[in-house]
Amino acid sequence: MSLPLSSSLPLSSFVQNLGTESALEMLAKADASRRAGNPVINLCVGQPDFLTPEPICEAAIKAIRDGHHGYTPAGGIMPLRRRAAEDINARFKPARTVAPEQVQILPGAKSIVFFAVLMLGAPGREIIYPDTGFPIYRSISACSGATAVPLPLLAEDDFLPDPERLDALLNDNTALVIFNSPHNPTGSMLTPQRLQEIIDVLARYPHVMVLTDEIYAALAFDNHVHHSFLAFEELTDRVILVDGWSKRFAMTGWRLGCAVWPSHLASIAERLAINSHSCVNAPSQWAALAAIDTDLEALLNERCQAFQRRAAMMTQRLNAIEGVSCRMPDGTFFCFPDISGTGFKALELQNQLLEKVHVAGVAGTSFGEQGEGFFRFSCAAKDEDIGEAMDRFQHFVANEANGVG
Repeated sequence: MSLPLSSSLPLSSFVQNLGTESALEMLAKADASRRAGNPVINLCVGQPDFLTPEPICEAAIKAIRDGHHGYTPAGGIMPLRRRAAEDINARFKPARTVAPEQVQILPGAKSIVFFAVLMLGAPGREIIYPDTGFPIYRSISACSGATAVPLPLLAEDDFLPDPERLDALLNDNTALVIFNSPHNPTGSMLTPQRLQEIIDVLARYPHVMVLTDEIYAALAFDNHVHHSFLAFEELTDRVILVDGWSKRFAMTGWRLGCAVWPSHLASIAERLAINSHSCVNAPSQWAALAAIDTDLEALLNERCQAFQRRAAMMTQRLNAIEGVSCRMPDGTFFCFPDISGTGFKALELQNQLLEKVHVAGVAGTSFGEQGEGFFRFSCAAKDEDIGEAMDRFQHFVANEANGVG
């Protein structure tokens, strides 16, 4: 007998604990403002402004024409899993070779975070996540019934996880620690020394699993080299890697995540896929295979350099605005200025920038409590749009400071 439908029927605690992703909410608001006729400049969303390279698109079209219309294996088509394993072994240099059976293709990188927390989160357990950080980390951790424990990332430490602070948070109840480098929203990257210090701490807690989100690994700027948690023997069989095609190949809408699971979790991840999304659509997977197989290095380097140049331009413009300061990001396509000197709270600034000067960005508080006093702008926009947005921002701050608005 089914339960009667009723608006008074209580929702599960799982759903009630779900948070959201403010960048997508701001994107919707910006689009609505644009449809209303306002000249909106959108610097809020985390996706490349470049198109997916043509050989990748052609591979998807060919897959459709070749009849790849049906279900695929829950873990992904084996040709893609093999090549993804080879690609990960070459780029991330793991301490132990990643096997194709450890690789899982999912509909976006968020699914990896979701699956990992479903496996490891439970009442009585704790999950440590970066604050500031991608908001889905905290949201999904809280839904699992586990206690979501923030690891503060401070501006005076270049927004890097502090080993001593991490050590103080770890305990017998800790099930999972989440890291993200290159980091959204701050653009910081773990240095080899800091990474080794973190590894040394984690080595003392062998029961703790590690989720490492390295989706921006291909977007490290000059003089910065990405170093993976997979490369450390001390963490063998404890690391879950979040990778994918969205940032590297400008394939956000294709919904393609790539996980590396410890061998003992791979079959569980496959079972979760079977019980949720079944599989990833076939044409996207053949497109992802073409992305790896096609020599796109020159194009990808050119695009990364474009993001770096734009980030440098935006950083310079931000530092010229009274009450604003910004460090040059090490990677990604985000700037994360300190706006505390303007007198605005982060959320207030987010709303007024869109309403009064039609610039869409994201309040630092969307990424955690430590984000108060900060703001995220995306550099994935044309030079002229970035320049115009910074002009509007500077004008807005100057006018508001003078009581004009």
